[in-house]
Amino acid sequence: MSDIVISGLGLVTPFGHGVEPYWRGLVGGRSALAPARRFTAAPYRGEPVGEVPQTAPEPAGATRKGAYARAALAEALHAAGLARLPDGAVVLLVGQAPLPRPGEGRAEPTGDEREFMGPDPAEVLGAPPGPRYVHLSHACASAVFAVGYARELLRAGEAPVAAVVGSSVLNRYEYASMDVVRAVGRTAARPFDVERAGISLGEGGGAVVLESAAHARARAAAADLVVAGSACRVSGAKSAASDTDRVAACMRDALDDASVHGLDHVHAHATGTGQGDAAELAAVEAVAADSGARALPVSSHKGAIGHLLHISGAPAIAAAAGTLRSGIVAPTAGLATPEPTARLVLPTAPMEVSGVRTAAVNSFGFGGNNASLVLLRR
Repeated sequence: MSDIVISGLGLVTPFGHGVEPYWRGLVGGRSALAPARRFTAAPYRGEPVGEVPQTAPEPAGATRKGAYARAALAEALHAAGLARLPDGAVVLLVGQAPLPRPGEGRAEPTGDEREFMGPDPAEVLGAPPGPRYVHLSHACASAVFAVGYARELLRAGEAPVAAVVGSSVLNRYEYASMDVVRAVGRTAARPFDVERAGISLGEGGGAVVLESAAHARARAAAADLVVAGSACRVSGAKSAASDTDRVAACMRDALDDASVHGLDHVHAHATGTGQGDAAELAAVEAVAADSGARALPVSSHKGAIGHLLHISGAPAIAAAAGTLRSGIVAPTAGLATPEPTARLVLPTAPMEVSGVRTAAVNSFGFGGNNASLVLLRR
């Protein structure tokens, strides 16, 4: 069976449009978190957030959510050497909930609701008929769930190419949902820091283009980044808290699926909450112990750009890809005093890793949504 590879990546983040400025920001240890310039809706009280810089006028009538997703998909297709999605391609749109379709008898969504729901397939993919698409929602693990789903579709021969696409825009509904569970920090997120005090929300878009290695090579496209393993699980004792045992089990399932014993790097979900970061660190420690690892580098992007919720897996995958291709683990922005660890390294500066070939990407969400990928550089 042919490997399934990531042939293209695209991002819009608080560092701007593109994977390259995002990667430069991460490696430089910079944070784009600051008090909001545009977002003012209650219950926002001036905390640092990750807003996408406004570099050009926004099209009349279009949502920023649609624009970010469309821009990310365009970059991912270009990186994959595709002028457009080929016939038979499948798109997995990730987000909070699909927008109501015309004729369903539901009220037309307001402007606020359009930035909360969606993204709108017509804004991202163009007017019907367009490519086939599926809307997938697994809370903040949605993008990684979607990559796992896309991998299975491609392995089953259901499509020549699959694209995972989504976006997040700061909005009153999702901000309130994080605020009511006391997850939002009053200072900028500091994942893994002993003084961490909560998450910072961000916004942006992401896209991942996948295809079989044979299909990519036949087009002379990049085929070096293999989705070697995937595990997606819905289980948990509490609705909003991470569970160490279940996270560790999810990572082990992904490793087993990849037929990989150890890891060279973990890009963590770590958002900067006390409970969530501690549970994930304990899980990664346990997985590191399985292979006898003694200095496994673990980092997170959320101190740099904030938490992009449903599409947060896309910048996580891009960061892991950057590490696999450059041999550099980007530091976790905002991390000054790392939690003590036994088998892990939590970099506060760029860290060179020789011979790096495997990386795990963790992504977790409320409701017990846990997902892990194992990426392999061939």
